[in-house]
Amino acid sequence: MNKIKILTNGFIKENPTLVLVLGTCPSLAVTTSIFNALGMGMATTFVLLMSNALISLLKNVIPDKVRIPSYILVIATFVSIVDLVIQGFVPALSASLGIFIPLIVVNCIVLGRAEAFASKNTVFDSMLDGIGMGIGFTIAITIIAFFRELLGSGTLFGQTIIPFDGILIFVLAPGAFIVFGFTIAAVRWLQNRNK
Repeated sequence: MNKIKILTNGFIKENPTLVLVLGTCPSLAVTTSIFNALGMGMATTFVLLMSNALISLLKNVIPDKVRIPSYILVIATFVSIVDLVIQGFVPALSASLGIFIPLIVVNCIVLGRAEAFASKNTVFDSMLDGIGMGIGFTIAITIIAFFRELLGSGTLFGQTIIPFDGILIFVLAPGAFIVFGFTIAAVRWLQNRNK
């Protein structure tokens, strides 16, 4: 498979959040601000990159009977590393994201890419796939966060853009579902239009 295609596949065509509709929980929960979305996106991208590389490297050593638990152990190791780094160097982000960083372990995007791609491809291709899917996830949740933060509080990156109190529903869970739904609809419309 073409290396560029492997890398860019997750951006739009197979975007894990907006096309495959995976990882919905963090996509809705942490997108109250762009800062949170970028932090979660970078953490998930790191975990995807590293776990895909290691799983691809160990794919012929791991017995089929313990394949999934082994994948989860590998993923949990990298999630623990990224969680400790965020706690140590960006405590505000750690406090803001809370439980959602450790929950990357059970994020179906990460486990799904390990099972569907990393376990069947080379280390380099698996790393490209991890980076591409991570960037696609980051793009998706950043778009959602952009609209939620702007409409919900009138700010971007904490700086006032629109001087108004904001529309409360966009800060709350229903606003996340509304923006998520419209974003998915926009992506599907663009995909159908370009066929």
